Amino acid sequence: MVKNVGRIHGNPPKGPTLMDNPLGKYFSLPLPDDKLIATYVWIDGTGENLRSKNRTLNFLPKVPEDLPVMSFNGSATRQAKKTNADMYLFPRAIYRDPIHRGRSILVMCDTYDTQLQPTATNNRVRCAEAYLKCAEDEPWFGIEQELFLMSADDMRPLGWPYKGFPERSSRYYCGVGADRTFGRDLMEAHYKCCLYAGIPIVGLNVEMGPSQWEYQIGPSVGVSAGDDLWMARYILQILAEQYGIEVSMKPKPLPDWMGSGAHVNFSTKLMRDVNGIVEIEKAIEKLGYAHQAHLKLFDPHGGRENAKRLIGSHQVAHGDELSAGVGERLNSIRIHRNIAFEKKGYFEDRRPGANCDPYVVVDALLRTCVLNE
Repeated sequence: MVKNVGRIHGNPPKGPTLMDNPLGKYFSLPLPDDKLIATYVWIDGTGENLRSKNRTLNFLPKVPEDLPVMSFNGSATRQAKKTNADMYLFPRAIYRDPIHRGRSILVMCDTYDTQLQPTATNNRVRCAEAYLKCAEDEPWFGIEQELFLMSADDMRPLGWPYKGFPERSSRYYCGVGADRTFGRDLMEAHYKCCLYAGIPIVGLNVEMGPSQWEYQIGPSVGVSAGDDLWMARYILQILAEQYGIEVSMKPKPLPDWMGSGAHVNFSTKLMRDVNGIVEIEKAIEKLGYAHQAHLKLFDPHGGRENAKRLIGSHQVAHGDELSAGVGERLNSIRIHRNIAFEKKGYFEDRRPGANCDPYVVVDALLRTCVLNE
């Protein structure tokens, strides 16, 4: 039996395509009234890259279970050997499609092998199981996704000097101006596309390095945090294709420059209640015991790539041990000053790398902080 925790984000309205491009007049062609395009999206065998394929439907699904299961060639996605390569996509969450628009939809899926067993990189199953065990605790997640925009020609950060480096300066963070901000049009387009899709994106800013950006997703409840972030990543990759830009979510793409993380803000109903700071402190104590195990989970490479980032500099804690404190960004776990003042709210886990699988991170936090596993 394949379990499901799914949802849908309303019925998509009609409208023109977002972006002007040579194919725009074809993208805006109206579909027949009885047809829509469903784009199935899934995580491939790397655990950090996405794949997609389209399917024409003659009905508008109300819930993910209404959608047909699709198959794909797992030997071409690092998810199967050359023999017995048929794999299956089970729809889990539906979003409006900001690319095709109209009635078209994006579908976040998880993957199963020929025996209908979860594939090695289907971490959604375990995450959903953990969430169902503690749904009454109302776990909320907000994820701050950092990234670099790279030139597809030479894989150097977008807008950086040819065979050189930009000035090291504090002027880039939340900067404005052509000499300190690169790729704003792409990131603003992504922001609007996520809002259109029904993804709870709450903010966007330039980060500490030129062409480094951060967008924030949430609050999302339980396993839906993974659905929301993966679909936001997919939309950005599709837009970046049209701009000819590479999106890098490597934790440390450039030595001696800021790394990229996926800071996770986490709370439960008790943490958000009066004097919830006590529950926050209990959760942080539990995280200390699981710290090294978590570091191996918070990067699809077993923690090796993220270790290049967790070096105790560039506003990131060292990975050797868990640290926590109020306000300080050099801690592994940060409690915002307003949370400490109000004595309730959430904590920020600054350990996960930008390339993390959010299903894995959500699962780890639920099992450690709530389920006491």
